[in-house]
Amino acid sequence: MPAIILAAGVSRRLGQPKQLVRVGGETLLERTIRVVREAGAQPVFVVLGAHRERIAAAVDFERVRTVENLEWEEGIASSIRAGVATVRQEIPHAAAMLLLVCDQPRLMAEHLRNLIAEQEGFAEVAIVASEYAGIAGIPAIFPASEFARLMSLRGDIGAKSLLRNPCCSMRTVAFDGGEVDVDTTADLEGL
Repeated sequence: MPAIILAAGVSRRLGQPKQLVRVGGETLLERTIRVVREAGAQPVFVVLGAHRERIAAAVDFERVRTVENLEWEEGIASSIRAGVATVRQEIPHAAAMLLLVCDQPRLMAEHLRNLIAEQEGFAEVAIVASEYAGIAGIPAIFPASEFARLMSLRGDIGAKSLLRNPCCSMRTVAFDGGEVDVDTTADLEGL
């Protein structure tokens, strides 16, 4: 199953590229790539935008494919569109794809494997989302039937908007710590 890691944001509130923040000896982006690969998702696409040259110089992308989002200033929707368009082009028969961000430091390969197993365990078409803090969120697996809706997102509206109003069945898998992300210096200090 292909995976799209969204890593194009400018990190205004943090004041530095969150993709390159080091936690436990590796950057958040390196950690996310490692966890996705350990979970068995492939190929792995990383969407870059703001700070792309700095990130490319600091992160090993040897076994992943980078996707350049030239419209990153629009917001997260442009990164989702860039990633989905690449999956559609390079893997036209993909039945589903895993969508995630690079700033959830509590993410483990086991959780991603659980999402994949949940998606593969049922014959019906369904979204499989992470559940934390009383909401359905990402990481999430979207079936191909939802790709057009992902491509219709605009501005700083992410995939959670689709998870609040799914057009197909949706299942959730508990993600302990999923609400922990790195958006501000306070979040970083809390780690």
